[in-house]
Amino acid sequence: MTVQDTLQELNELFAIFDDHKDKFVQLMDMAKESEGLSESERTEVNKVYGCTSQAWVLADKQEDNTFYFRADSDAMIVKGLLTLLVKIFSGQTAAEIRSVDGTMILNSIGLVGAVTSQRTTGFSSAVEKIQGLVS
Repeated sequence: MTVQDTLQELNELFAIFDDHKDKFVQLMDMAKESEGLSESERTEVNKVYGCTSQAWVLADKQEDNTFYFRADSDAMIVKGLLTLLVKIFSGQTAAEIRSVDGTMILNSIGLVGAVTSQRTTGFSSAVEKIQGLVS
């Protein structure tokens, strides 16, 4: 599945909700379904800087040169946002991952305006972290 296909699926999911609160509930539901990371994986190396919450991202490169990601946060909404990124970027090549603009993701999904500026900054930092992991 391409990045665009995943963004379209997520857009359709979030388009169901008119209220920002309902979109946050959906994000938290996604966070609850995420496996997260073990305590030993929550290291400085894996940490996302620029995020007000504690957040971590790990990348695993596959033999076919695609990447799979895992992420976690101590805040449910942030963990939900990271879960979105895991869905969008897992299974993609480094070139595909680097071609994505974090702001475009929030626009495509319909979360612009729902997510605070602090979380938007943290979200962009997480996208940059993921793109840095594949470089």
